[in-house]
Amino acid sequence: MNGDRRETITRTVQTGISFGSALAMIISYANWHSVGWAILHGLLSWFYVIYYVIRYGWN
Repeated sequence: MNGDRRETITRTVQTGISFGSALAMIISYANWHSVGWAILHGLLSWFYVIYYVIRYGWN
């Protein structure tokens, strides 16, 4: 039973990280029109998303 819970948590974290990376890359490319910046921001994932929301607001 404890193994099922751990597997669920692992899947949730992996999905959240993947979604955060994709969201960061979309926001970055939409604003800067640069694949390089999009890749860098995708690696930063949720850190860039949170920074963007704080700095520029969510428009």
